[in-house]
Amino acid sequence: MKTQIVLISIFILSIFNVSAQKQQQEIVIVGTMHTVPKIVKKSYKPMLRFAKKYNPEAIYVESPMAKDDKSWEYLKNGWSKNYQQFYKLSDSLKSSFNFDEKKYHKLSLKKFVALTKEEIQYLITSSAYKRDNGNYELYQYLLKYGINGAKRPTRHEDGDLTYKLALAKNLRVKNMDDQQTNKEYHIAWDKCVKEGSKNGSNAAGSKINKKQYSAAKIPAIFRKLGKHTNKRKSLEGLHKMSSFSYVTQDTKGCLEGRKYWNERNMRMAKNIANQVLESGKVKNIVMVGASHVIGLEKELEKNYPNLKVILMNEY
Repeated sequence: MKTQIVLISIFILSIFNVSAQKQQQEIVIVGTMHTVPKIVKKSYKPMLRFAKKYNPEAIYVESPMAKDDKSWEYLKNGWSKNYQQFYKLSDSLKSSFNFDEKKYHKLSLKKFVALTKEEIQYLITSSAYKRDNGNYELYQYLLKYGINGAKRPTRHEDGDLTYKLALAKNLRVKNMDDQQTNKEYHIAWDKCVKEGSKNGSNAAGSKINKKQYSAAKIPAIFRKLGKHTNKRKSLEGLHKMSSFSYVTQDTKGCLEGRKYWNERNMRMAKNIANQVLESGKVKNIVMVGASHVIGLEKELEKNYPNLKVILMNEY
């Protein structure tokens, strides 16, 4: 009887040990400043050091999902000329490019440093064919700057942070953006601004913007703009502005804008979480405009409790 009890105890302990050894999947969210002014052109250097030290297994970028037809339906004639050109190229390649899935897959597994110029060009064209904007731009960056990336600051998150990290860690990037209602969001924004001129909301928003700008001055001088931007207080201020939560009165345009903003963050969070869960990878990093961080954190924690969500400054 004692022997049976001992064996059962050992079995139970072994189950607990296996569970403990299985690490919880985590998502580290890094809020970016998109394009920074020349005077603070090296702002992404400390953020790159952090990202390299974190050593992610997957990198998620703010580019539209390849199969998100609703977003591309808007973007093909939308706000971004780059996206317009990319869609036009992708669309033309559907009928003119002889895509080879096996060749593409084989080259995708190859280390960046081992790729020839011809192979990189094939991957560029293939990524456009597949409407994979994130890796299309990554391979273009590799072809232009080489394995170490741009020597001088590009002043943009992709050139100074995301793609340098991807090349250093030999990782292709994963798209996660959603722009299905971007047009409606900006229409609502215009409405909210018009409404805010009569009820004090514009003055309240202006006050927050000035406060945010003043608080960023000194950190920016000492190359700490990224760290400052990723402080929870800064992120909450940016979230307030983008979600129209700063308004003194919830008018129709502001409510519509907030709805579209929150829904976009919800869909982006879903895009991220689905890919993270499917991949099984433990260490995942998300590069996204800082105004999205609080919204993404909220959506991920609410809808995907099994995933550990960490902000850059809280890691």
